[in-house]
Amino acid sequence: MNWRSEAARLALLELLVLGSLKRRRAQASAWEALDELPWTRRTGRRDEVALVEQRRHELVALLGRVWPEWGEVLAALTARGLAPTPDGWSELEDAQRAEGLPQLPDQLNRRTAAALVAPHSKATLTDRRLAALGDAEATHDGSVRLRPPRGLVAITPQGRVDLAAVAAVLGEVSIPERALSAGLALEGPIRAALLVENLGAFCDLRASDGWLLVHVPGWDTATVARLLERLVHVPLIHFGDLDPNGVRILRHLRALRSDLRWFVPEFWTELVATKGLPGVWPEDLDLAEAPALVRELASRGLWLEQEPVAVDPRTSSALEALLES
Repeated sequence: MNWRSEAARLALLELLVLGSLKRRRAQASAWEALDELPWTRRTGRRDEVALVEQRRHELVALLGRVWPEWGEVLAALTARGLAPTPDGWSELEDAQRAEGLPQLPDQLNRRTAAALVAPHSKATLTDRRLAALGDAEATHDGSVRLRPPRGLVAITPQGRVDLAAVAAVLGEVSIPERALSAGLALEGPIRAALLVENLGAFCDLRASDGWLLVHVPGWDTATVARLLERLVHVPLIHFGDLDPNGVRILRHLRALRSDLRWFVPEFWTELVATKGLPGVWPEDLDLAEAPALVRELASRGLWLEQEPVAVDPRTSSALEALLES
């Protein structure tokens, strides 16, 4: 048994201080080892052992060998009113990290924030850890890729930029989350906004005059949600794959905008025979409000990808027809 692991040392400390130890998944190996030693006995409670007082000195000796600083740790826990448990230890470490924070900027990437207030950059930013950041906002720092219509301008406190002019040079523009959270505004004519699920379709779709094309990669909608706040009065249409995940993504986006329309043109039916892919549709997926083609695909166990439709010459007129309906 590796008694020097954090989980095992905390198990020893808890047993020593509280006189008992509950079985936890993270400490299962330590609990099982202690359960087999004559130092402990089973209590009347499920998955709990208690310290045999006559063996306390042996536990103290082991703890001293594997964790010489256990006394200082216990004192630090006690000073904050924390229990010698994994939760108490986590809270102590969070508090100590919070005390050593440098002055923080107004915004901080969530990975950077986690590296400062949590054990590592990929750790969860709990409410306690977020509170340690004070007024600093933890950001995802996503970006949203756009193909803007002519005349669309982005305005920030730093100035104005013609998005269509940038896209004329680069093919598209990317707006970072921080610009949106800092108050970026859009000015100019937008007849409609089309949310496109797959990158290939977003890049290859022929844009109609006045349409704003937005790449929405699956579930990654944190930044897109901020963009939609600026498109409240703009008709919104979604174009994605016809498969179970496509249905779920559509519903997820409708939670952000209940008026979101679903682009499933009639001519897509013609592609079922040649482009239909075998795929499973979960029985519990509610398709009551789905277009007829989606329900047909589910009944036949087929999926359709959006890419062939993106380059079909009939797509532009089908989008215009949907907008006018």
